[in-house]
Amino acid sequence: MVDLVLALELAGSALGALGAALVFFEFFQLPSYVEYSEEYNDYSVDISPMEVTEHTWIGRIGAFLLIVAFTIQFVAALLA
Repeated sequence: MVDLVLALELAGSALGALGAALVFFEFFQLPSYVEYSEEYNDYSVDISPMEVTEHTWIGRIGAFLLIVAFTIQFVAALLA
């Protein structure tokens, strides 16, 4: 039983680390409504509500992995 608990804790930690890395990477994505002009060395914001995407699949998958990791850690704590 201890091996199962340890395996669950390690799996939860690994998934949490991967999910956190993906969410961290998401923070550095340039939103679709922000454009950078190298000619003027300037950013412009063009917001059209129908075309705005703030989050990519990387962030969504990372958040899902974090949820799964916390669930696995909770189950491991209950089994310990």
